[in-house]
Amino acid sequence: MTTTLRIEHAISDYDTWKAAFDRDPGNRKQSGVRRYAIHRPVSDPLYVMIDLDFDTVSEAEAMVKRLQEIWQSAAAAPALAGHPQTRIIETVETTEL
Repeated sequence: MTTTLRIEHAISDYDTWKAAFDRDPGNRKQSGVRRYAIHRPVSDPLYVMIDLDFDTVSEAEAMVKRLQEIWQSAAAAPALAGHPQTRIIETVETTEL
């Protein structure tokens, strides 16, 4: 079973946000992230949804704490707009048709 940390928030500029994301201040690999996906609503390019997949809930919870510290720094999160929402979710079923 996969544990996913879903993060959603508004941004002021995608390219600036993506450059900060790529700098990886949360050290995703060493924090247990197995894969990630970035989504944007078709109707709102200034909003992102990020799924970080982990093996355990405790790894996801630790990442939430780390990210909350990062989000306090304008230098580490330069394009963050508003307050990020986080949820830790588990995949209970996946089907390909």
